[in-house]
Amino acid sequence: MTEPYAAADALVRVYPASDPQGVGLVWAHGGGFAAGDLDMHEADGVARDLAARGTTVISVDYRLVGEGCRYPAPSDDILAAWDWVLGAAGDLGIERFAIGGASAGANLVTGAVLRLLAADGPLPSLVVLAYPTLLAVQPEPAADLRAALDADPDADRFSPAVVRAMYEDFLGGPVDDAPPAAVPGLAEPDDVAGFPPVLMINGDVDELRVSGEVFAATLAAAGRDVEVVIEHGTTHGHLNIPGPAASASLDLIATRLAALASSDSVSTDTVSEGTPS
Repeated sequence: MTEPYAAADALVRVYPASDPQGVGLVWAHGGGFAAGDLDMHEADGVARDLAARGTTVISVDYRLVGEGCRYPAPSDDILAAWDWVLGAAGDLGIERFAIGGASAGANLVTGAVLRLLAADGPLPSLVVLAYPTLLAVQPEPAADLRAALDADPDADRFSPAVVRAMYEDFLGGPVDDAPPAAVPGLAEPDDVAGFPPVLMINGDVDELRVSGEVFAATLAAAGRDVEVVIEHGTTHGHLNIPGPAASASLDLIATRLAALASSDSVSTDTVSEGTPS
C-alpha cells in the first residue's frame, strides 16, 4: 500500500488502495464526539486493512466538540470531506463511493447522509455503521441484553445519564429539540426515504446497540435495504482492538465494499445475528 497522506487542508488522510478496485470509503472514527484521532486503530488500523484489500479509504479528521465547537461543526466536516472526495474522485481512481464510521463517527456519517437527502445531494452507494450511537435518550435494553450488561460491569458504561450528557455536550444544550441529523435515531420513515443501503455491525454486550436497532427498524419500515449483524462476544468499540472480532467485522465490511466494484449499489434487506460464515 502506498503510504497515506494528508489532503483537503489536512481535513482527511487518504489511504490509497494497494490493488485499486475503483471503490472509495469516507470513514469517521469514534470517541464520543469529543475524543479520538486518525491514529487510533479504529481509524488507522481499519483504513490500512481495507486499503490493502482494494478500497481507497479517506479518514476524516473532523473537529472534536468542546468549548467553541458543537454540532453542526463535526457534521459539516464530514460533508466537506464528502464533497472533496467527489471532486477528487478522478485523481483518486474512485468510481463508486461508500461512507461509514464507528460509534460517534457512525452517528456523524448517518446524520450527514440525512442532510444530503434533505438537500437532494449526491449519495453514497453504501453506508457502513459500526456500533453506532444514534439516540440521546435510549429505550431500555431487552432483558437478555440487560442481564449481559449486569454480568459484565466493564461493558456497562453507557447508562442513560452518560449518553444524555454526551449528546448535550455534542449539541451544546438540551437534547429535547435536537434534529434527526444530530440524533438520527429520531428519524421517521419519511425522513429516510431514499436512504442508501446500510451495513450495521453492532457490539454484542453494548447498550448502544439499542439505538442502532431503532434506526434499523425505521429503515426497514421505509423499505430501505439494511443488514444488521451482531458481532458475538464483543463489547462496544471492538474495531479499536486488533483481534479476531475486529478481523471478522472487517471481513464483512470488505466483502460489501468489494461488491461495489461491479455494482452501483448493494441490496440486502436482511437482518442477522452473528458474523456470517
